Amino acid sequence: MLVPKRAKYRKQFRGKMTGISDRGTTLEFGDFGLKALEAGWLPTRRIEAARRVLTRYTKKGGRIWIRIFPDKPITKKPAETRMGGGKGDVADYVAVVRPGRVLFEMGGIPKKESMEALALAAGKLGIKTRVISK
Repeated sequence: MLVPKRAKYRKQFRGKMTGISDRGTTLEFGDFGLKALEAGWLPTRRIEAARRVLTRYTKKGGRIWIRIFPDKPITKKPAETRMGGGKGDVADYVAVVRPGRVLFEMGGIPKKESMEALALAAGKLGIKTRVISK
């Protein structure tokens, strides 16, 4: 799974997810892509599940580009713990996604196959997306 090698700070604030994406909004590498239509956090497991679907469809023929990276640490306190005692331990990493962001790109395989693969991958992500092409 995708996890940062090192981080300047171990824990982060939650932050805001307002507005639209100002970068990564166009296809740069492949012919087809998956674009986010709503904001959300994408955990490492969801990104990995979508990547597996895409690699299964390419069958050594095409190429996949993952355009997001989960670099935001999410903390969680243990179950049945009283309030206080500081912030919990890092449990997972998420990628912050805003509307308009291209999440995945595919190239080198026919249009029908890539559309099917990206539609299946979209079901694994948990946010609204749209399949786009050049």
